[in-house]
Amino acid sequence: MSDDKRLLFLPLGGVGEIGLNCYLYGQDGRWMMVDLGIGFADDRLPGAEILLPDLTFLREQRERLAGLVLTHAHEDHLGAVPYLWHELGCPIWCTAFAAAVLRRKFDDMQREHPGALRVVAPGERFEVGPFACRLLHVTHSIPEANALAIETAHGRILHTGDWKLDREPLVGEATDVPGIESFAAEGVLALVGDSTNVLVAGTAGSEAEVRDSLTALIREKPHRVAVTTFASNVARLETAAHAGRDAGREIVVVGRSMWRMIEAARHCGYLRDLPPLRDELEAQSLPRDRVLYLVTGSQGEPRSALMRIAAGQHPRVRLEPGDTVIFSSKIIPGNERTLFNLHNQLVDLGVEVITEEDHFVHVSGHPCREEMEQMYRWVRPRIAIPVHGEARHLHAHLRFARELGVPEVVLTRNGHMMRIAPGGPAFEEEVPVGRLALENGTLVPEGNDLFRARRRIVQHGTLAVSLVLDSYGSVLAPPAVANIGAVEPERFERLRERLEDALTRAVEALEDEVVTEDERVREAARVTVRQTLGLSRHKRPVIEVQVTRLTPESLAALEEDAVGVR
Repeated sequence: MSDDKRLLFLPLGGVGEIGLNCYLYGQDGRWMMVDLGIGFADDRLPGAEILLPDLTFLREQRERLAGLVLTHAHEDHLGAVPYLWHELGCPIWCTAFAAAVLRRKFDDMQREHPGALRVVAPGERFEVGPFACRLLHVTHSIPEANALAIETAHGRILHTGDWKLDREPLVGEATDVPGIESFAAEGVLALVGDSTNVLVAGTAGSEAEVRDSLTALIREKPHRVAVTTFASNVARLETAAHAGRDAGREIVVVGRSMWRMIEAARHCGYLRDLPPLRDELEAQSLPRDRVLYLVTGSQGEPRSALMRIAAGQHPRVRLEPGDTVIFSSKIIPGNERTLFNLHNQLVDLGVEVITEEDHFVHVSGHPCREEMEQMYRWVRPRIAIPVHGEARHLHAHLRFARELGVPEVVLTRNGHMMRIAPGGPAFEEEVPVGRLALENGTLVPEGNDLFRARRRIVQHGTLAVSLVLDSYGSVLAPPAVANIGAVEPERFERLRERLEDALTRAVEALEDEVVTEDERVREAARVTVRQTLGLSRHKRPVIEVQVTRLTPESLAALEEDAVGVR
């Protein structure tokens, strides 16, 4: 493959979805990966915590991976690295802040740090295989966010990453417009661009405006106030802390991931002028009207601090009637049900819930249409490739780029390998893609039987049958059946005796060569349960059958024990 002169683009995540960003650029038989992030699991994968891209395609050819470049430190761009880097073993390029966050994540997971973590400054040139790269600073909701400027044998590519335009950002520097214009001056072959807010007119707004609004809102609240946002939204953490201080409150940080992000930011020179931060123990002695909590859980993450507080399960923090929770964030598409359930839990406690729909408490870190138009005016690419969005965002981005006069616009999807050059953009082939779910510390493919079984249990319930037989297949005790959400309880109790009799008859009616095989006994029991309970073909509970066989020796021992008891 070393003589393959095609310039290729292959997304393994981040196209047709928000999160799980993972993109490959290929040339001369080598690959460069850009970002390796996580996403949130939904009710299609019950019990799962987070989702990660499945790297099967690269696992089979890891020697061709020249390196990984991280555009910034948000979880949906680097969160999968501690879980998957051991499969890659490649060098990682990123800025100092992303490196600080990454090292703390590896420490938390008690994993050895990547051996080749290469810290680069914005504007510094570095090479990843056949690609010459520079990071160009862009404004986002986290320090040191970057676009990636890529020079290839076929032309220049600008991979925008997450960005916006804010002339006076509160954390970090403004977008490097001169650097972008300089890179574009020699012509840009393709822009691979953020699509998140393409449906929103105007601009994203300034973080400074949110600070003024939050201060006024917090000042008018009579009791405890909790502000929740992404732990990695460092700009918003600073905004909320200053707003709380200006409103006369003590700032209490709740959530390990939020402390970790603050420590990483301070290590890199950010958040130096924050007001004093207190922990949960110190907050217990503070008056209700003097507390501002900074809390993790803005998306209803199952293990987050806010979810535990809402459920009354947090050991040191509680909210009472009259307190307020401010969701200073946007709902990630697909996460609406989880978050609305959290809102309802809080309201049931008597807590006032405020979101961006109620008050000006959030500005996006992503560009709206006016900002996107400005970027296209600066870059003037020959090809536009929309990424970082659901299908509706990608199609809207496609139409918008065409309206702006971009000659060629490419819609792709995860797993579709696209040729960018030579000869113009074209589909080449499809490669395996998928999702891995984090399940109790283990990575499980999303198509695993585990999740299919859980979906059936959630939707249809479970029936557990216990059969005790001797080695010849005779039923030694009445069958036991437990009904867990499968059949209406009163109906099940009416049919319980009939079901137990039917199971006994079904087993004893089996032929001799069948009744000695446990799996064939289980199948006969499942059929009997379905028929006796009158389950329709649309009602498919999980029917688990446990077969216990007692040998003559074990029966004799049981009889002896029974005599001893008498």
